[in-house]
Amino acid sequence: MADIDLIRNATQTLIDHVDELTALDQAIGDGDHGLNMRRGALAIQARLDELAGQSLNEALRTMGMACMSTIGGSSGPVFGTLLVTLGKELPDPPTAAALAGALDAGIKALTRLGKAEVGQKTLLDVLDPVQKVLAEGGGQLAGRVRDCAFASADATAAMDAIKGRASFLGERALGHVDPGSRSVALIIGAICDGLQSRAQPTSQSA
Repeated sequence: MADIDLIRNATQTLIDHVDELTALDQAIGDGDHGLNMRRGALAIQARLDELAGQSLNEALRTMGMACMSTIGGSSGPVFGTLLVTLGKELPDPPTAAALAGALDAGIKALTRLGKAEVGQKTLLDVLDPVQKVLAEGGGQLAGRVRDCAFASADATAAMDAIKGRASFLGERALGHVDPGSRSVALIIGAICDGLQSRAQPTSQSA
């Protein structure tokens, strides 16, 4: 079944960071990324009762369609396609290896959608290294995935913008974190924090 607590935490994190995401997008984009992501997050939160009765795969597809219909600009198709693809590929319950495989499929779907590649200052520059960490597996996986997501988002500041409105800025885009990458890192971070908080009591009692 869909994990409502993780969905609620991830969407609320986007809502709580709307000003930060807006500021990032004002620097190199249209300035509407934060508001668009909040709109999508609120649309998903409005359907939490429906999502609670769905399987993981159904919930991912439902959230993906909600993103496509409510998030403006390019972010709607991008985040919607990612969620729908994960919904098609993930087993329920998922394993780290299965998530790595599903995320790889999601990256390929986004590459086809936006004609973008890793290294072009997009959310792929977070998804790709996170996928590699998941594929490696090992201990403390949630923490390593979280750290990888945030570090990878920060690293986009040093990248040339090849795609999107930021590409028109040339060197002026340098020094600014890609807003979509930051959004993905916030989502991944919220999910990993939730998973780690659940594991903490078990590790303390062991």
